[in-house]
Amino acid sequence: MGGQLDVATLLAAYSHTIFPWYSQGQPILWWSTDPRMTLDVNNFRLRRSLKQAVRRFRESGDGEIRVDSAFGDTIEACATRVQSGDEGGTAGTWILPEMVAAYTALHRAGFAHSIETWQGGELVGGLYCVAIGRAVFGESMFSRKTDASKIALAALVCFCRANQIHLIDCQQNTGHLASLGACEITRASFREHVERAVLEPPPLWRFDNLYWNHLLTRSADQALEPSFRSAPP
Repeated sequence: MGGQLDVATLLAAYSHTIFPWYSQGQPILWWSTDPRMTLDVNNFRLRRSLKQAVRRFRESGDGEIRVDSAFGDTIEACATRVQSGDEGGTAGTWILPEMVAAYTALHRAGFAHSIETWQGGELVGGLYCVAIGRAVFGESMFSRKTDASKIALAALVCFCRANQIHLIDCQQNTGHLASLGACEITRASFREHVERAVLEPPPLWRFDNLYWNHLLTRSADQALEPSFRSAPP
């Protein structure tokens, strides 16, 4: 515990499978869970209802996936969601103002990204993640409209498949993540993956509608919206 939330410290931590997670009134706490919950993007399970929602979103004419166009709004919306207890568990405050500031700085440095669901020119859902090379660490998500955060997650999976990114870090085991297709691996295995992935050249963080073809096929399975992280202990 302790330390700082500056960009250099966060990059060093994530590169060694460590992430900060604490509540108001606590010192900065750092975690590296064992086992580690991860989502192999090739094992993502797509429910029929979500597949239909994605198709409707694509065909509506006013639905759009954007990347990094509103990172600040996205992380603030995620913080509000967590504080309201709308992450599938008890209300918490782990996305504190200093965390928002830290990840915003990480975003400005090019290592944190938002995947955003827009409908009719309005931000209706999204998620944010940390990315170093081709190592992707899921953080949190929010929704203001039915299925909006699920669509953002599906878009991230498509982006990862299109850019040879194999795993999305989910940090903790939850029923939602297991339903999604995520599973636990050992910390040692996850560390080996991260050590390789952080050295790979980063992809261009943008979303092409053609990426949906990596998901909307006969081989696509079922999915359920996860909460990347529940309330802290």
